[in-house]
Amino acid sequence: MLHGPISKDASHKGKQILIVLHQEHSSPGRVGQLLAADGYHLDIRRPPLGDALPATLADHEGVVIFGGPMSANDPEEFVKRETDWISVPLREEKPFLGICLGAQMLVNHLGGKVGGRDDGHVEIGWYPIEATDEARALPLDWPSMVYQFHREGFSLPSGAKLLATAESYPNQAFRYGHNAWGIQFHAELTRVMMHKWVVKGAHRFVLPGAQQGRDHLHGRMLWDLKLKAWLDGFLKLIFDREAFEASHASVETSRLSEFGK
Repeated sequence: MLHGPISKDASHKGKQILIVLHQEHSSPGRVGQLLAADGYHLDIRRPPLGDALPATLADHEGVVIFGGPMSANDPEEFVKRETDWISVPLREEKPFLGICLGAQMLVNHLGGKVGGRDDGHVEIGWYPIEATDEARALPLDWPSMVYQFHREGFSLPSGAKLLATAESYPNQAFRYGHNAWGIQFHAELTRVMMHKWVVKGAHRFVLPGAQQGRDHLHGRMLWDLKLKAWLDGFLKLIFDREAFEASHASVETSRLSEFGK
């Protein structure tokens, strides 16, 4: 279990977020650290290792489904079970965040399509994205460069709102309804996690479009601070929207007050 630093006010102490991981040694990384710092307890489950997912999220404030080396189209029983289970947060209108594989499972659940490009082009390394008008309407400073590690992308599900786009894989982030969000890229990696991915995933750097490991690490020095700041705000928007909106309303009021002096 990951225990992050607890904020002084710890307004969410005693409340928990369901964390769904897909490998024995996987970590929720900075997502876990930031949620723990906001006072949440992390209820970590690993379906591929036999962990059950709850029949209801009545005891949880929301859920994050992370990535993994498998495909959302794989025939393994846990993939179908987990994809079907997404009906729980959608039905109960609990905040849901899918990251990479988690976003692709959400797309499949909503009737969209997940698959690679016909030319085999991948995104492994740092790549530019562009926030849409829908995203720019949110009080978030969206990053222009993000870290990717995927061979498949997804279509935009019917009824979803596109938040970020890119050249090779046009659908990078989306919102479905009020509480379900999916992102293709990885903002959750700590420095240690990125080093591990670069070592263990080095055999994929020969794929079309992939960057070499040194570019992964160099890019982190250039673009990671903004990506981390965006993630902090994004998590607050998803899991504590009232406080997030109130905070930004207060900042805007203060800004207008200063402007009028």
